[in-house]
Amino acid sequence: MALYLDTPLQFVKGVGPRLSEILGKKGLRQVGDLMEFYPRTYEDRRAARSISSLQPGDVVSLTAKVLKVSSYNLGRSRRKIYDVLIADDAGRIHCKYFRVPYKGYFERFSHGTEVRVIGKVILYRGKLEFHHPDIHEVRKDEVVEDELLPIYPETEGLSSTKLRKIISKAMVDLKSNSSIDLQAMDPLPQRIRDREKLPNRFEALKFIHQPPKEAGRSFIEGKSDYHRRIIFEEFFWLELFLAAKRMGLKRDKAPAMKKLLEKVDKLKASLPFELTGAQKNCFAEILEDISKPHPMHRMVQGDVGSGKTLVALMSCLVAIENGYQAAVMVPTEILAEQHFKNSNELFKSMGIRIELLTGSMKASEKNKILEELVRGDIDLIVGTHSLIQDQVEFKNLALVVIDEQHRFGVEQRHKLKQKGISPHLLLMTATPIPRTLAMTVYGDLDVSIINERPKGRQPILTRVTYESRRPKVFDFVEKQLAKGRQAYVVYPLVEESEKIELKNAMEEHRILCERFTDYRVGLLHGKMKAHEKDEVMGQFRAGDFDILVSTTVIEVGVDVPNANIMVIEHAERFGLSQLHQLRGRVGRGSHRSYCVLVLGKAVSKESAERCRIMEQSEDGFKISEADLEIRGPGEFMGARQSGLPGFKMANLVRDFDILKQARKVAFEILQSDPQLKRPENRAIREELLKTQGNKALAFIG
Repeated sequence: MALYLDTPLQFVKGVGPRLSEILGKKGLRQVGDLMEFYPRTYEDRRAARSISSLQPGDVVSLTAKVLKVSSYNLGRSRRKIYDVLIADDAGRIHCKYFRVPYKGYFERFSHGTEVRVIGKVILYRGKLEFHHPDIHEVRKDEVVEDELLPIYPETEGLSSTKLRKIISKAMVDLKSNSSIDLQAMDPLPQRIRDREKLPNRFEALKFIHQPPKEAGRSFIEGKSDYHRRIIFEEFFWLELFLAAKRMGLKRDKAPAMKKLLEKVDKLKASLPFELTGAQKNCFAEILEDISKPHPMHRMVQGDVGSGKTLVALMSCLVAIENGYQAAVMVPTEILAEQHFKNSNELFKSMGIRIELLTGSMKASEKNKILEELVRGDIDLIVGTHSLIQDQVEFKNLALVVIDEQHRFGVEQRHKLKQKGISPHLLLMTATPIPRTLAMTVYGDLDVSIINERPKGRQPILTRVTYESRRPKVFDFVEKQLAKGRQAYVVYPLVEESEKIELKNAMEEHRILCERFTDYRVGLLHGKMKAHEKDEVMGQFRAGDFDILVSTTVIEVGVDVPNANIMVIEHAERFGLSQLHQLRGRVGRGSHRSYCVLVLGKAVSKESAERCRIMEQSEDGFKISEADLEIRGPGEFMGARQSGLPGFKMANLVRDFDILKQARKVAFEILQSDPQLKRPENRAIREELLKTQGNKALAFIG
């Protein structure tokens, strides 16, 4: 039968119902999905090597025979390492796996099995090894040709060889279908392809799946013209949507505001310090935004303790002085209480009415506040998720501030914004986000950066050490406690796990209670109820606990100026940005502060070096760039953050230059034709609506 891009895969020759089911589990259901299932690398058989010629960092293909397949536990942990020892006429090398690719993977090999290995050579503890290489049995009928072969992500019952055959057959059948014009079906208009020197989409797909024999390293590195074409397209549709969103928002009418600064000047005069240059610049950008006729959409990035909240409260004062209401939403009750207390202290004697709204308040208290909000009696409301409940209404909300915005989803942010008539939106985050991510996830926002430490703040001394030195670490903690200070001790797990052997907060809390008998040790973790967490954090802030044993729930928390030491166990298990956030819990008072990163057993050299970046820098932006390069965008942002697109080929770090160009083209098109109504842009409009649906329609009309 003739194939089309929407033909179900079971009708492709060689697939059938069973294989179709396996492909479906990988999200491949139609021929078009198969075309976009890209190779994860290529096997360069033109560069076949012997084991004796290997060098660290080489990406190679070689044939060898299996000597032994074994597995063993890592140290005293339950974590298994699988080892396939292979040899050729010139030497031998270990192929190590720290997880099983799929059930039955290692049962395929026995002594003497001839295998082909494709992977990167690693220097580990002075020896060359392969870590997680592609390895498969050399079949008798396998033709070893001088070529570049695509290697796909494998699963049980679906090898790269099988995928190559299926994709090749589908491409031949698509090309032979005279009823479709593959050249004309390209979603990118010819004028963009010509300008950017991009090949046709089908041509790009063909060569990505079937690279020419003369192809160079550009294919292996994902940098060929054909790869660039697909990467540009993935970025282009995202940036076009962000441009449409940005321009659509600018068509809204914002509450009219003048730059009234009498209350702001009064606040600044009452402060015992002067604003940093970065704070002044940031506030000037906000003032400029809120004096325009369309709503502000700005994100303020700055490390913990850089003074973002003060800038936000100054912005609230401008809204209030213009006769409007302002709202500040934060992720936890204890943080809401801290902001409420601080704003009351800062705004005293200004005649400003500030109230707190949280989930734990009594119904009678809530109802009173809700009535006063509608009447306009309250100028500034500080609260948690309670602010986005349906019954919360405002008289004239003009400014919405969302602190630690990455803790809220897009819908939650949007819901609070709907409480007013196109109010200005100010997002704050203490998680510095690299430019590459900010341009994709937050491309519809203007960004301000506060990158100066307030005067008087001492640097935090950070050291990396090993588990064997834990007794000395806790001796040091005890010396700090004896001076009246407080300490955090953070663990990756709440309780013991059968799957992985790591220290956990509940067990270590018991052990530390026995170790520090003269001190009070509190416990905080994510499985506790919200009010329990707030209660424990409040007790620590009040000095009722000397040590707080915790998981990463303290990553976003309140100021405890007296806490000056942070110990992070199994630091190798955390991302750099998360370590930086945790470290930011200390160094908030006048005392010298310390952060100790304790590495577990059998930690790789790479993990140790990664943690040592923390010793070298307190610059959150440098650390976040390093973290993004190491972990990739998906893991960097975490599951909480909605809005990060799932690219099939594009890599935000590697392909940043292509991202910038795609963004430039997308914004130019929309600036000249905001609704994409011109004949030459109709195909772009249709594709945008197809990929983004009603979300895009709301912005381009």
